[in-house]
Amino acid sequence: MRVWHYELSSPYGPMWAALTEQGRLKQLAFGGLDPKATMPLPPKALQETFRFLQRQLDSYFAGTLQTFTIPLDPSGTPFQVQVWERLLSIPYGQTLSYHELANRIGNENASQAVGTAVGANPIAILIPCHRVVGTDGSLRGYAWGLEIKESLLILEGALGGLGL
Repeated sequence: MRVWHYELSSPYGPMWAALTEQGRLKQLAFGGLDPKATMPLPPKALQETFRFLQRQLDSYFAGTLQTFTIPLDPSGTPFQVQVWERLLSIPYGQTLSYHELANRIGNENASQAVGTAVGANPIAILIPCHRVVGTDGSLRGYAWGLEIKESLLILEGALGGLGL
């Protein structure tokens, strides 16, 4: 399966995205593409999908979009995929603790494993791992830094306490 990469912009600097030939998002991360990397431009249809993703991200960062419509296709272990699917159920503007997330996948003793799976999330923002916090509401780990996590939660109005 061929995957196409593209650089996008955000208030936190460049992001990069990877789409399958079918237009499904495989990865979205903060940080730009390696400037030394030489990659052909994606086909015209995928370029439009990348532009659509950029428009959705722009709307999200402007506070006017709460639900993304780009189809997702993250790769991971069955456990990781299960955790990422649960992350998708955390509503915009709310948070959930790692412990509660473990409960929701049916294993209250799996908080640490859940944390590891959350940290391996390949699709920033759209799979909202930034909405997972410590049991006491504290911000814990974020692959792209706690400052970005805090900023995203402020944008969503989610720092007033644990929700759901």
